Amino acid sequence: MELLQLIWSFTKVGLFGFGGGPSMIPLIQEEVVEVQKWLTQDEFLDAFAFGNSLPGPIATKMAGYVGFKVAGWPGAAAGLLAVSVPTVLAMIALGSLYLKYRDTTWMTAFLKGVRPVVIALLALVVWEFAPRALGTPPQWLANWGLWLLAVGSLVAAIRFGIHPALLIVVGGVVGLTFFR
Repeated sequence: MELLQLIWSFTKVGLFGFGGGPSMIPLIQEEVVEVQKWLTQDEFLDAFAFGNSLPGPIATKMAGYVGFKVAGWPGAAAGLLAVSVPTVLAMIALGSLYLKYRDTTWMTAFLKGVRPVVIALLALVVWEFAPRALGTPPQWLANWGLWLLAVGSLVAAIRFGIHPALLIVVGGVVGLTFFR
């Protein structure tokens, strides 16, 4: 039964995760934390942070991790297939439609409407993760080092084009050094 639930949950994520892996995170969070309660919010944040330190798409890493936690290796395989197969099929079908109609006004209008929603979903992830990563507003002053790390990473990425992988490694080293 758990395998079927994993397949159904991650199939929904694969079908409705427009915008790529990062935009799937709110969908995965909803399924995994709120609906199925396979992970707590803190466990999800830890899995997300750890997953970002590994190579590859975040959605597949999260599906594999959650699947493994819920049902071992069969669960990991089920989660990975369930999140990937619908995406591949949709990409083939919608990609061919896009190539055929990409210059039409309705396709341009559709994509203009989708892009802000994807940005909003990414902002939602930041909004929901911020208290667990940086503390709640009453703790912000005490957590100045975490804020410095977050803002410094943002500046390094935007201003200097530092690769995200390097920022993640540096963040881990800083955490090991200063936040034990």
